[in-house]
Amino acid sequence: MVDVDAAMRASAYDGRKKRRGDGAKDDDQSSRTIEPFRPEEAAIKEVADAFSMWLVIVMGLSVSLFMRYVLMPTMTEPSKVLWVLPLGLAVVVPAMHRLVIPSRYYELYTKGNWFRACFLFVFSWLALSFVLSNPPIADIAAPMPPGGIDVQDADGIVDSDWNNGVYTIELDRDEAHIVLGMAVSDNVDTPGAHVLVTLIRGDITYISANDTAENLTAESELFDSLDSGDWLRGNKTGLTSKKNLGPRVSYRADDIGLAWDLGTLGPGTYLLHIEMSESRDGMGPWDTNTWTADWTIKVSQTG
Repeated sequence: MVDVDAAMRASAYDGRKKRRGDGAKDDDQSSRTIEPFRPEEAAIKEVADAFSMWLVIVMGLSVSLFMRYVLMPTMTEPSKVLWVLPLGLAVVVPAMHRLVIPSRYYELYTKGNWFRACFLFVFSWLALSFVLSNPPIADIAAPMPPGGIDVQDADGIVDSDWNNGVYTIELDRDEAHIVLGMAVSDNVDTPGAHVLVTLIRGDITYISANDTAENLTAESELFDSLDSGDWLRGNKTGLTSKKNLGPRVSYRADDIGLAWDLGTLGPGTYLLHIEMSESRDGMGPWDTNTWTADWTIKVSQTG
């Protein structure tokens, strides 16, 4: 049971405590006062943001068209200027606003506006450049081997590894039969890609292939076994749990597999030169897209 007198004294104490805190609450509430909404100012700010948005989109489109139809035709291959120049132009976004947009709107912009405008400019340029430089409008991607190289599993091969342009093969004997494989991938007309492959050691040439991917495929039964999906140590799908299997050499169903029987090879270092190209007449911006690489194959004997 609660004593009535004690309850009244507690209520009075609580009332005095609330009155002492009224001043602090009033100050706190005054600091949280919401400013009145002014429709006229909000409308002007929306118009300023719309001007900024369309300005940077037009800038992105203009830069993309200039790079694609003016600068790129003067070049023969991709260069850093293709992305350094557009990114550098982001610094002129505020100056373009001052030059084009009326001062009554320009004065409303803050640092947040400049950040959003620069981001939108870069995004617009990237998106439009991607559309203008890829099929069906154009094609700037050269054919290439999508996953490096690999060798057919055979007696004497203990392990193989592909890392940064160097392919190592470990043998448990003096020599082993080596069959080399790779794939050709392209976004347009993969069979028509021209392939040049040369493997040499000293004065000995083990591979000398120079034809289209389609013709090279038709020359050997090894290609049919490569396309079956389990020809290579790593196989085309790459779905394997075995420790010593090689890398994926193909990622898509329309990639073309290539293979060469190198015969019996012993320990040593071999140079593999690969060049893949295609003619893109009429699609631009370059008449020929070319990809080249020099890889090293190291064969060693364990034990």
